[in-house]
Amino acid sequence: MQHTVVERELELRLILSPERSIGVPARLAYRSDDPYAVHVTFHINSEHPVHWTFARELLVEGVFRPCGHGDVRVWPTKVDGRSVVLMALSSPDGDALLEAPSPQVSAWLERTLRVVAPGTEAGRLGLDDALDELLAR
Repeated sequence: MQHTVVERELELRLILSPERSIGVPARLAYRSDDPYAVHVTFHINSEHPVHWTFARELLVEGVFRPCGHGDVRVWPTKVDGRSVVLMALSSPDGDALLEAPSPQVSAWLERTLRVVAPGTEAGRLGLDDALDELLAR
């Protein structure tokens, strides 16, 4: 089966305080052979990039309404009249609050949804084929 990768590089803002944020180059990646997940890499040009993986569904929903709990929470808001998506990420290494431009995130998500439509992810994993093959033996 042919695998498709949908990538998008964009600048996120790392929120340090209500008054301070810094730009963080990031890459969004989606792979049709891992259909439930999105992969985000921060500091893509540095020696120590940071990788996060979480459910695509969480990001899709987070563009429209607050969602998630625990390590990854996503919600839409406006900053200076711009639509943004905020992502709160928690790990043993620390917490980060990142701001992403909604239009770019939404456009990228639409591309991933054209590659693998919502509800068809299981079929992309080939589990049914593998199970049929096992049972046929």
